[in-house]
Amino acid sequence: MESTLTRRGLNGNQLKLIAITAMTIDHLAWTLWPGYSHNPAAIACHIMGRLTAPIMWFFIVEGYHYTHDVNKYTLRLFILALVSHFAYNFCFGISFVPLKDSVFNQTSVAWSLAWGLVLLRINDSKHLPHWLKAVIVFVVCAITFPSDWSCVAAVAILFMGNARGNFKQQMIWMMIWSATYAVVYFIFLDKIYGVIQLFTCLTIPLLRLYNGERGKWKGMGKLFYVYYPAHLFIMGILRVLLWG
Repeated sequence: MESTLTRRGLNGNQLKLIAITAMTIDHLAWTLWPGYSHNPAAIACHIMGRLTAPIMWFFIVEGYHYTHDVNKYTLRLFILALVSHFAYNFCFGISFVPLKDSVFNQTSVAWSLAWGLVLLRINDSKHLPHWLKAVIVFVVCAITFPSDWSCVAAVAILFMGNARGNFKQQMIWMMIWSATYAVVYFIFLDKIYGVIQLFTCLTIPLLRLYNGERGKWKGMGKLFYVYYPAHLFIMGILRVLLWG
């Protein structure tokens, strides 16, 4: 009976589709209402977009646990990060040269996701002393700070990975790091958008429904690797057509 009830939840493909849909709506809102618009429709879209990042973090952890070749998995994420850098910066009119204009949002979240996977691998290494692992975490935080979701995404993946098997603990860490990001946003960027970051909490009931299954279709992962940079490029074209 328990396994039957579990299968009635959401599988990985369904959750990833929710993340992709929310991400698209969020990025479309940034395109239609550039900057930190306080238009109610824009805010509603950005709230919906908060579903995306935690689902990504969660499935980086799951992917690390289930992958048959962690080296290929890591390579795929870094290739995605490289391609997405240009698509992301074109989408939002950001210089391709990192840190030229700002220290915030200089490349896509894929950069932090890839380094989050690296942190999971470092954490599980039996050949590195604890002090060196701690140093590497700080180095990765510096490397990923300029990306979308900053170093928070990488560190959230690390802590959620450590808590894998304890859903409540995973969600606590997810909200702790979301709150950290919210505080930074509130102080340095925009107060309303700082509060918006806390709506990652809407992901909790969705992830609670995860039934541990991938789903019948095996191509969802490949779809994301193509869709993520492709939709950013299309949004960039739309931005140029609308705003020049």
